[in-house]
Amino acid sequence: MRHHILLPTDFSENAWSAALYAIRMYAKVPCTFYFSHAWTFVNTGSRTYISPNYIDTLQNTSKEQLETLKQRAQFVSPHSEHEFKTIFSEDFLSESIKTAIKDHAIDLVVMGTKGATGAKEFLLGSNSVNVIKKVKLCPILLVPHKYEYAKTDRIAFATDFKRPYGDEILPLISLAKLQKSNLEILHINGPDDLTEKQQVNLNTLTQLLKDQPHNVHWIPEIGTKEEIISAFIEENNINLITMINYEHSFLEYVLNEPIIKKMGYHSLIPFMVIPHQG
Repeated sequence: MRHHILLPTDFSENAWSAALYAIRMYAKVPCTFYFSHAWTFVNTGSRTYISPNYIDTLQNTSKEQLETLKQRAQFVSPHSEHEFKTIFSEDFLSESIKTAIKDHAIDLVVMGTKGATGAKEFLLGSNSVNVIKKVKLCPILLVPHKYEYAKTDRIAFATDFKRPYGDEILPLISLAKLQKSNLEILHINGPDDLTEKQQVNLNTLTQLLKDQPHNVHWIPEIGTKEEIISAFIEENNINLITMINYEHSFLEYVLNEPIIKKMGYHSLIPFMVIPHQG
């Protein structure tokens, strides 16, 4: 099975760090990686006229940078069946990602975040927030800047059991199999606090994961959800966390917080957001 991975880039080291993580994560399987660049021109000067030649020069520079990035990736790739392609788009970032997902049957989008400086925050940055809110066609993996790839032995899956599970679980299972990882299901509150509906959903999830090693962790609600999840990550040596992006979920609540809109959270570990199917 060949995987198709989209790597949006602004040619920063932050974006390259995420691309390198993806290449190493898929080191042992056939993969096509698409480096995509969303090019937009902003006239920061006082000119009333911009010559077409000037625009062409800027665009050609970006296309050359894409080609250089492709060659850099080919040089570091460990697999003979890794293929690298480039996509140059004049759409805004989210629209360019949506188009690429549809045109190239993308399985996963891998993007960089600026990372944290010792803070307890575990999520995102402003561009990442916008992409997660607008692009719901496939999972998105956010990788902190300069995060070194290491085999993901334990993947955390934070969930509240409030909604039925279906095909959105498949990317989680696929990633766990790729990494030969245990799934560590994190639920805030105890098993005795589940409603009948939550118990049914938990049973469904357990059945879907019957062939995948997994554990369920019941965590008392002491402190904020952000603090609880961050502590769980640290105490259990988790190096990748996933959530499903449901409407009105904890993740949507965090994404809509005013502080998120202004400056964004920052990632301590890679974070995969799976869109809700339905």
